[in-house]
Amino acid sequence: MTTVQRVQPPPTAGIRPKVVARTGLYALIAVNVAVVAYFFAQSPTDGYSTMLLIGRLCGLYGALTMAFQLLLIARLPWLDRRIGMDKLTSWHRWVGFTLLWTLVAHVVLVTLAYADLSDVGFFSEIIDLAQTSEGVLRAIVAFCLILLIGAASARYARRRLAYETWHFIHLYAYVAVVLAFTHQVAIGTTFTSTPAAKTYWYVVWGAALGAVALGRLVLPLWRNWRHQLRVTAVVPESDNVVSVYMTGRDLDRMPAAAGQFFLWRFLTKDRWWQANPFSLSAAPDGQSLRLTAKAAGDGSASLRHIKVGTRVFAEGPYGAFTAMHRTRPETLLIAGGVGITPMRALLEELENHVVLIYRVGTHQDAVLLEELRELAAQKGAELHLVTGPVTPDLLDANGLTRLVPDILDRDVFVCGPPGMTTALLRTLRHMGVPKQQIHAERFSLAG
Repeated sequence: MTTVQRVQPPPTAGIRPKVVARTGLYALIAVNVAVVAYFFAQSPTDGYSTMLLIGRLCGLYGALTMAFQLLLIARLPWLDRRIGMDKLTSWHRWVGFTLLWTLVAHVVLVTLAYADLSDVGFFSEIIDLAQTSEGVLRAIVAFCLILLIGAASARYARRRLAYETWHFIHLYAYVAVVLAFTHQVAIGTTFTSTPAAKTYWYVVWGAALGAVALGRLVLPLWRNWRHQLRVTAVVPESDNVVSVYMTGRDLDRMPAAAGQFFLWRFLTKDRWWQANPFSLSAAPDGQSLRLTAKAAGDGSASLRHIKVGTRVFAEGPYGAFTAMHRTRPETLLIAGGVGITPMRALLEELENHVVLIYRVGTHQDAVLLEELRELAAQKGAELHLVTGPVTPDLLDANGLTRLVPDILDRDVFVCGPPGMTTALLRTLRHMGVPKQQIHAERFSLAG
């Protein structure tokens, strides 16, 4: 019997989707920074000290930074597919610290400037402004909330807080946004001096809040109403790994791709409120979806007890770990542990020659191994199962070169535990694999 292999067209030589998205974001930031500077320069400055002017400018750019932060976590499909939720979330975190220090400068400089004019102390001036100036008390409350969120996001606190606690604290950011916005439109001279400036400010905040509403509320509600997902089967793959199969309506119109993940809510009495990120472990075929998860916590451990027919609320698809970002015709997939799940889906979707390296501690830890062997045989792909302890590193430069001699001519997709992923990315860079050919999914997010 002769197997006819489809030849997938090689990637086009155009600008990469990730570069397009990043350039668009940088341009958006630059334009708005320039617009804010223009309106600031046009606003009245007579009688203002240099300290007060700098403080006001910090406040304007702090508010603009806050609006940009909302855009980064709005989960807009166009951005998410090109940059990825893990990258956008990381940028959101670092932009958050920029916001924090910008607002600290705003509060300190403005208060000191007014305290110098009134010849009173710093804290006395804050109390006086809160009592006599419209919107200042709201701004103080917003600033305190941002300080709380910043403290909860610090590395020391983040490692000790439960995810649910951290997430609940972050919900106060929306309260801070509303309070800060009403403060600025009430007394901000830059955006109360002209109708054009005020209109601009409403457009910026309307777009930022609208993006959040669209990406995190409207699209998930619409897609779940349209697709009506239900569990059709729950299949144990091993003692601690389970696959959940789902079907629904019009799944051929769901914009999901191999390598992406969803935030899954199984609508049972004890789980409806809990969303867990799990990758698709099979390429979407327009008729069903499948996730495969390891029992790493209460949420994933309870999956094997879900009953057939359970309704599912899925947010997504998310992630840029897809064939959309290929730059070369041939591909190397490197998976560690249950990070094999998005790789299994990618192996099913990718054509041309694919090499899959699956790194596990023991042979018994290899999830979906028989499926992988059958799929590799059907597609003419190479499958290498690498077992053994963490040290010595079996996937160092020598090991990778031995398994894949033409590695420099391939796109390389990496998904596994954080330590393994970090080590592999470092090795690939040292081997000279071009940055644009390396695609990584942080297993801690993808699930």
